[in-house]
Amino acid sequence: MDIETYNDSQSAADREICNILSTEINRNLPETENKIWHAHPVWFIKGNPIVGYSKLKSGIRLMFWSGADFEEAELKINTGKFKDASITYTAPEQIDLEDLARWIDKSKVIQWDYKNVVKRKGVLIRIE
Repeated sequence: MDIETYNDSQSAADREICNILSTEINRNLPETENKIWHAHPVWFIKGNPIVGYSKLKSGIRLMFWSGADFEEAELKINTGKFKDASITYTAPEQIDLEDLARWIDKSKVIQWDYKNVVKRKGVLIRIE
């Protein structure tokens, strides 16, 4: 499955949210690799996951793997041991394109090394 197929498999409102997110992420991260990873669209920089989205009961969750360090009030920080933060959308008009572009820009420079977290037995280090 590719990202377009994933988006097309969603309900009409969710499909529109997914299409906006994938378009904007691709526009702002043209140098990245993207694929379906663990059943969800994810974008990577040098093999490190940085942003993705998934369908939840509550809506479409946009997640930034290192988003806890973005210092963005709109992003809900995960209270677990990882550094992710996310926002959930239930309607396309909730997506603020300026916020999204800013978060994507931050995802390029604020990264924790998730690519090697298993090799490091769950220990995350910051990529400089």
